[in-house]
Order: sequence, then structure tokens, then C-alpha cells
Amino acid sequence: MTIRFVEIDPETDEDGCPTVWVDPEAGDLLVQSYAADEETTAACDSTSPARSPKPPEETIIRIPQRMIPALRRACDELDPGVR
Repeated sequence: MTIRFVEIDPETDEDGCPTVWVDPEAGDLLVQSYAADEETTAACDSTSPARSPKPPEETIIRIPQRMIPALRRACDELDPGVR
């Protein structure tokens, strides 16, 4: 497995560190961030096209806006049309 680091939150501290990696073999993004609170999770569940709660093996995460550039770089790295 070849996981590549993309970026850690530029405002990281000792308590939280949203981070982005890519798995080029699987073509996946890997993100570490803050778990959404119950109110946010319920709001997401209520607006889901499936109109059902998320599966127990999944979670909803909140990604700080300042991490959007890191997500774009990660997406570009995995998009064969961008290379």
C-alpha cells in the first residue's frame, strides 16, 4: 500500500490536525478531521437523498475551509486527466 501525505492543517495545534493523504493505487482520498456533532449528523441524515441514517461503519466529518486547497491538490493528484 502506497499512501502519500498531501497536507496537514496549516493552523494545526497539538489537539487537532486535519490531514489529507491519497492512496494512488485505490484512487482514494484519506482525510482525518473533526467528527460532526450529533446535530450536524442529524441534519445531514435528514437531507440525504436516501432519507435514511448513515450506515454505522460510516461517519460524517467536518473539514475546515482552510483545508480546501489540500483537497484540491489531492483530487488533482488522483485525476488522470490532470497529470
